[in-house]
Amino acid sequence: MSANDQPQMHAVAQAASSAAHPVPDRHGANFYATDPELQSLLELYLPADLLAHLQPHLQRMGELAGGRIDELAGIADRNPPELEYRTRAGQDSQRIIKHPAYEELERIAYGEFGLQAISHRDDMLGWQGKMPPMVKYALTYLFVQSEFGLCCPLSMTDSLTRTLKKFGAPELVNKYLPRLLSLDWDEQAQGAMFMTEQAAGSDIANTLTMAAPQADGSWLLSGDKWFCSNPDAEFAMVLARVEGGAPGMKGISLFLLPRTLDDGRTNHYRIVRLKDKLGTRSMASGEIRMDGAVAYLVGEQGRGFVQMADMVNNSRLSNGVRSAGMMRRAVAEAEFIAHERIAFGKRLEQMPLMQRQLDKLRVPAEQARTMVFQTAQTLMRSDAGEPHAYALLRILTPLIKFRACRDARKVTGDAMEVRGGCGYIEEWSDPRLVRDAHLGSIWEGTSNIVALDVIRAISREGSLPVLQGYLKGLLDQAGLAPAYRQSLEDALERAGVLAEKAAQDGGDVLARQAATGLYNCTTAIAMAWEAAQTGSSERLRLSQLVLLHRVLPRDPLELAEVPAAWQE
Repeated sequence: MSANDQPQMHAVAQAASSAAHPVPDRHGANFYATDPELQSLLELYLPADLLAHLQPHLQRMGELAGGRIDELAGIADRNPPELEYRTRAGQDSQRIIKHPAYEELERIAYGEFGLQAISHRDDMLGWQGKMPPMVKYALTYLFVQSEFGLCCPLSMTDSLTRTLKKFGAPELVNKYLPRLLSLDWDEQAQGAMFMTEQAAGSDIANTLTMAAPQADGSWLLSGDKWFCSNPDAEFAMVLARVEGGAPGMKGISLFLLPRTLDDGRTNHYRIVRLKDKLGTRSMASGEIRMDGAVAYLVGEQGRGFVQMADMVNNSRLSNGVRSAGMMRRAVAEAEFIAHERIAFGKRLEQMPLMQRQLDKLRVPAEQARTMVFQTAQTLMRSDAGEPHAYALLRILTPLIKFRACRDARKVTGDAMEVRGGCGYIEEWSDPRLVRDAHLGSIWEGTSNIVALDVIRAISREGSLPVLQGYLKGLLDQAGLAPAYRQSLEDALERAGVLAEKAAQDGGDVLARQAATGLYNCTTAIAMAWEAAQTGSSERLRLSQLVLLHRVLPRDPLELAEVPAAWQE
């Protein structure tokens, strides 16, 4: 064979390979086994003995997420739930009919893995003792890469349980907690949160649902709730205004609403209709009308929103985890296609422009992953009562909810493009990821509301100096090149100055800009710390790209490159 024949034969071989796999399909991959970065980070953030024990469960979830869960999620997305108002015999009896695919997903999440109960029991997955929040979020991170909708009921059940335990009267907790913590499929209960009203929205002070006290200590709720996910859940936390109570937010109290009364009858509220949603189509969301529904006061009367905020913040962190998981799925799909797909005689991943585009997907996805680990670790410390941990948690939680959920919308859309025309077809995961990704920045507070909550954490909880001190501690352990460390410190200082301006009177207009700056500085520093602890040069490179492309000023008409001094 001549030298001139060799390139031609190589091209023929590549074409044959491409013909054998004309449309790369990643279905069946183990999402845990094929994610060495996740494995490395879990080694950093989890105790070695616990991680060793969890390996079979992580492998099992990774296998399911890349196979059976993915199949079921596609089926459930195409077959959304339906509301049945009457039985075939003509009796008024509401029932949400869920597709068998969704019910199988429930059995995996609630039954096999007990994701709703991991944080509340000390005998989960064969481990004796309470496991840190990181375990729940790591498993959820894998699960949500294929199914987003069910993760909302899972999060609400988990958060409702947490709120009930924290604020509920002992008799209320003793009565209802066992079902929420049960691992028996026929006994366990799901949770929901009925908060949104047409007139109120994010302005909870405008809540119109009324609560009337009864002689037996219960309350009767009357009013409409406009957006209620998992509306047939066995229990829901509801905000309502106490009759004759104070106006505004001080008149709002928190109540536990059971679906079924003690005598076995259905409680006095109806699902008016189900919502026809852009995404999360597998899971039911509806409108609720309460007409003297029996409920029970949770916590102190008049402090409903403060108590509900604990549940909301937990759900906001879960939203961030879900967005991080979806971005990981989108990036992994894009990387797989770029590796497998051959065009113009090369693999896509060998082309400089594609390499640049993949980095643009990786950076926000890895930022979110780091933020998940950092926030989950802080939640554990806060629950343990460590000094300053709560103030740190109060700012990290809205930061991940604000920025990661917004980033997911762009990352999933841009990753779809890597698959080309097939990416626009509903047979593939891309359209579902894009539709579901838009939810995160709306539920549990829109972007404006959550950005303002970042500023509220600064002004009310003193969270900014705590965050700055924490990040400087990470820098001290990172062993960075002096020039790169200085650039990170300078950026953090500037982000802090902007955040302080946003916290001043009239500074609200800067809230989103300040939240974005803090998020990007936080993740760049934390990723650099992770790189030092794990020895990952790739994670350090991504940290530098965060600072270069998402923080520092640059000329849009010039090629931005990592300064050589950052590498020394």
